Amino acid sequence: MTSTTTEVHGPVDFVLIEFPADRLTGEAGPALVDLVERGLIRLFDLTVISKAEDGSVVVLELTDPLVGGGGFEYFVGAQTGLIADDDVRESAEAMTPGTVAALIVYENTWAVPFVGAVRNSGGELIASARIPAPDVMAALDALESDD
Repeated sequence: MTSTTTEVHGPVDFVLIEFPADRLTGEAGPALVDLVERGLIRLFDLTVISKAEDGSVVVLELTDPLVGGGGFEYFVGAQTGLIADDDVRESAEAMTPGTVAALIVYENTWAVPFVGAVRNSGGELIASARIPAPDVMAALDALESDD
C-alpha cells in the first residue's frame, strides 16, 4: 500500500494597503517583518505601487527612497510570481491619486496545525469570508453605543 503525503498550507490572503504618499511613517514595514519573523505569516509577494496626482502609475523597487519610508527594504526579492500584471493594473485602478500602496500576498502559517487537524479528521472548508478590520471596529463601536 502506497501512502501519499500532501503538504498542508494555511489560508493565503492578499491585501492592498494604500498610504498617502506624503505621510509614510515607516511603521508598517517593521510590523510586517515582525509577523514574518514570528512565523505567523509567510510572505509570497510584495509589490509597491505609486499613483501620482495625474493618475500615472509606477511599480516601485523596494529599495526606492519613497518605499524606504515604508520600511519594506527587508523584503527585497519577495516575488514568487503570484502577483501578475493584471493584479497590479487592477490595484492601481482602485488607488486614489497621490498614494502609495503595498500589494501583499501571504500565507497564514499560524493556521497550518489547525488545517492539518481538520484534514486529518476528514473536514473540508466549504465557506470562507474575510471581514475587513474597519468594518469589525465600526460594528463593535455601534454595539457599544447602543448600550
